[in-house]
Amino acid sequence: MLKDKLKAMLVEELNLEETDPIDIVDDEPLFGEGLGLDSLDAVELVVLVEKYFGVEIKDMDEGRIAFGSINSLAAFIEERSSVWAAAE
Repeated sequence: MLKDKLKAMLVEELNLEETDPIDIVDDEPLFGEGLGLDSLDAVELVVLVEKYFGVEIKDMDEGRIAFGSINSLAAFIEERSSVWAAAE
């Protein structure tokens, strides 16, 4: 469920018009050759993760870990979000 929400958020908020959330592979890289996000998307994604999940990404090292894939982003949020854990 969290992964589906993340995929929908990426497509909607980052205006990935030609991408269907169902086509995003959970372990596919979000940046570069994978989904194709860039550094501007990373900045926006930091804001979106805090807005939607109440999870702060404090620095580039955390960002690299969190933004590796949908799987890694979901795990990062689950580890750090009491809001998401309470909603489950």
